[in-house]
Order: sequence, then structure tokens, then C-alpha cells
Amino acid sequence: MRRSEFNLAMATEFGDAYAAVVLNDLVLPALGNRTGEQALRAGVPPREVWLAICEATDVPSERRYGVGLPRPASAR
Repeated sequence: MRRSEFNLAMATEFGDAYAAVVLNDLVLPALGNRTGEQALRAGVPPREVWLAICEATDVPSERRYGVGLPRPASAR
């Protein structure tokens, strides 16, 4: 997962404004009690941060994988 895909997944799941709150304010025990933003800055892969956020916020498993991928050009 690239950072751009992570950002799209966050916005899709939480909306732009709340995604920023979740990323900057939610402390994630799975990531060493850091926020998602702190973890990303420390070099934790976006996919790992995404899954930790999903776990902490009870995102259903069917919405955890494949989210954030751009739509294929043929589907636009």
C-alpha cells in the first residue's frame, strides 16, 4: 500500500475531516502507543498503520483489504 492509497482508504472509510482526526489523535497500542501519523513518520509501512487503525476502530474485515486502490482506467 502506497501512502496515496492509504490516504484514499482513510478518506473513503472515515471522510476527509474525521480521517485527519483519527490519523493524528488516535493512539494505537499495536504501533507502540503512537498515533498513525507518528508511526508513518517513524517508517511504519502504510498498510500496517491502516490495519492497526481498522482494528482499533472496528472497521469490518470486508472493508480492510483492497481499499485505497484507484479504479482501473476502464472503469472510469
